[in-house]
Amino acid sequence: MSHFYPALLLKRYKRFLADVRLPDGRELTIHCPNTGSMKNCVLPESPCWYSVSESKTRKYPQTLEVVTTPGGHLAGINTARTNGLVEQALRENVIAELRGYQTLRREVVYGAEKSRIDFLLSDRELLSGHSQDGPLCYLEVKNVTLMEAEGEGFFPDAVTERGSKHLRELMAMVKQGHRAVLLFCVQHTGIQSVKPARHIDPVYDKALFAAMNAGVEVLAYTASINPELGVIRLQQSLPVSL
Repeated sequence: MSHFYPALLLKRYKRFLADVRLPDGRELTIHCPNTGSMKNCVLPESPCWYSVSESKTRKYPQTLEVVTTPGGHLAGINTARTNGLVEQALRENVIAELRGYQTLRREVVYGAEKSRIDFLLSDRELLSGHSQDGPLCYLEVKNVTLMEAEGEGFFPDAVTERGSKHLRELMAMVKQGHRAVLLFCVQHTGIQSVKPARHIDPVYDKALFAAMNAGVEVLAYTASINPELGVIRLQQSLPVSL
C-alpha cells in the first residue's frame, strides 16, 4: 500500500512534468511518469493524487499517480507501477489464465531483437534459462488509459514501434514452441473492453492481428483504483476485440 496525496492537476508538459495545486493553494511541479500522450486523461483543475519519494537526490520528489479524466473516471498514469500490479496479481492468482506457474522472472533478455520480456513464467525452476518441464510462458504487459467512446479502451495512445517489436518477438516464441501472452493492464475505471487503436497506430493494429493469428494470447485485466487509500489492484478480466 502506498500513500497518495491529493491536489488539483493544472497541466502536464515537457512529457515528464506536471504542475499541481496543493490544498493550501501552493503550486508545485512534480514528475509525470508516463511516456505516452495521456490522451483523454488530462483535465485542468481536476482532482489528482501524487506520491512522495524518500530519495534525497531526485530533482522532483513528488510523482503523479492518479488523475481524474474528463469523463469523471480515475486513471492510474504511473507506468512504472504497471508491472508491479501484474506481479502481485500473478502471485495472488488473480489472472485465471496464468495460474499454476512455479517460477516468475522479470526483465529477461530474449529474442532476435534483444528485447526484455516483462515476465518469464515456468512450470519448474529454471536451469540455464530453460524450463525442466514444458514450454516457457513469455508475458508482455502494456498499460491502458485511453478511453474514447464510453467504456471502450484503446492501445496505444501514441505510435509505438517498440510495441510492434514486442509483438514480433512474441510470435517468434510461439514458433519455438513456447507460450506467449500479451496482457493489457487497464488502469482506468471507465474502460470495459479493449481494442487496438487503429486510428492512432495502424502498424500496431496489423501487428496485433498477425500476432493473435500466430497464436499469441491477448488478455486484458482492469484495476480497482482507490487513491484515498493508496491502493491500485488488478481485479477482473475484460474482453479484447479487434
